[in-house]
Amino acid sequence: MTYLSVNINKVATLRNARGGNVPDVVRFAMDCEAFGAQGITVHPRPDERHIRHADVYAIKDAINVEFNIEGYPSEDFIQLVKQVRPAQVTLVPDSREQLTSNHGWDTVMCREFLTEVTSSLHEAGCRVSLFVDPAPAYVECAKVCGADRVELYTGPYAELFRQHPLMAIDQYRPAAEAARAVGLGLNAGHDLSLQNLHPLVEAFPWIDEVSIGHQLICDALYLGIKETIKQYKAQL
Repeated sequence: MTYLSVNINKVATLRNARGGNVPDVVRFAMDCEAFGAQGITVHPRPDERHIRHADVYAIKDAINVEFNIEGYPSEDFIQLVKQVRPAQVTLVPDSREQLTSNHGWDTVMCREFLTEVTSSLHEAGCRVSLFVDPAPAYVECAKVCGADRVELYTGPYAELFRQHPLMAIDQYRPAAEAARAVGLGLNAGHDLSLQNLHPLVEAFPWIDEVSIGHQLICDALYLGIKETIKQYKAQL
């Protein structure tokens, strides 16, 4: 069974646009849990332009489903994670200036660094997932780094799916099968939607979790968050 983790960064972006606490990010996370989400994802960035460090602590105390914290493993990020101790940490290679994640780790080139960070996070009791492009070599080296899972960056999948859905699936098959072959858990995320989600999990039913934020929150503007979560879970 593939779990749905709702990324609530966009809710924090809306709150921060006006100051104050509307919408209430913590309440929104709790509502997502009540409506059936099996996880909550946040990606605190150094400039706190959406999720703030204070949000991370508050959400951890408020929810009972799996908590996934994404981010670049800077010293500040690692310190935050070790204090909060989420179920999962997803390491991404984002620079401080990036608007959103748009590529995965070169796990071969960064093997020494990622191995050290992964070991440190394991000591804090966290499952570690590495955000990677859909290349078998990167997946296989993630295993060498000690990761528990990889998250396949599905931005290119979503783009190609619009015109060539079968080709999009085939492009991801080698990496998805490599994860299963080496015993890594498999996550997926970025630009997944009600249109392209089911074909992905149907092709690769061993996907453990999808993390969806921007498109899900956009759908919720029209459908409401309760109905949106219901429809996304139906795709799984």
